[in-house]
Amino acid sequence: MLYAEIEISSFLKARRAALDPADLGLPGGVNRRRVHGLRREEVAQLAGISVDYYTRIEQGRAPAISDSVLDAIARALRLSGGEVTYLRNIAVPRRPGADCCAAGPAPGRTVRPEIQQVLDAMADTVPAMVVGRGLDILAWNTLGGRIAFDLEALAPDRRNTALLVFLDPAARALHPEWEDKAVEVVGNLRADSGRHPDDPRICDVVNELLARSPEFRRIWETQSVHECLRGTKRILHPQVGELVVTFESFRLGTDPDQALVTYTAPGGSETERRIRELGKLGDPVLTASGAVPVTP
Repeated sequence: MLYAEIEISSFLKARRAALDPADLGLPGGVNRRRVHGLRREEVAQLAGISVDYYTRIEQGRAPAISDSVLDAIARALRLSGGEVTYLRNIAVPRRPGADCCAAGPAPGRTVRPEIQQVLDAMADTVPAMVVGRGLDILAWNTLGGRIAFDLEALAPDRRNTALLVFLDPAARALHPEWEDKAVEVVGNLRADSGRHPDDPRICDVVNELLARSPEFRRIWETQSVHECLRGTKRILHPQVGELVVTFESFRLGTDPDQALVTYTAPGGSETERRIRELGKLGDPVLTASGAVPVTP
């Protein structure tokens, strides 16, 4: 299924299939169940709605679903906070004639000069960048460009975290925990797609990855939604060695579709020393594709 054909049915089917009936006190057994997870009638019972109504919701045939019903389904399926938000987003009827692949300028792609000043003020100590809709990388400081790809060497439409993680051959070696990174990226991208189902840039990114990356398709089809805004990651930088950094994402108040992402390390740590060393390097070392082989 292409991104342009996203339906609520795919998400709900995946979530009920992921649940173990035994954990909910429901009967199991191979002779009584022909499919994994919960049956539709069991979800309906747990949510306190009719089987017919739940079936229409799952099949995308319910034109308007109340918040109370969505909350009941979320409780029945044990959805996380991010999954509840995603469910609410995809349950909203789309505008007549809306087309996620329609031509038009993508909003929220211009970074305010004041934000670039913040990036530049941290240029000697904190790698940082601004990430927009669909995980596009919109702006960065000197260290941000060195801890990641040489973004200046890439065409603007290739400056995208998801495209780099799944399509650049260097990504797996640079991220020792590549599978975790891949799941994180897909979770973030799906959450963004739920917020902006008609965004043409998100549509293009998802469709390209579905067509070109079997690994992306595999993870995307799990319907996992997990927006990761902070955490720790390990990067094997080709010039300064291993970096263990904490990343934080800060939504920009007047530009809510953009996030300032920073990478830091404890004072006095080896990673902090290596980040300072990174700032003293000359021009980035390029791969054959024109990029420093490290992904954001």
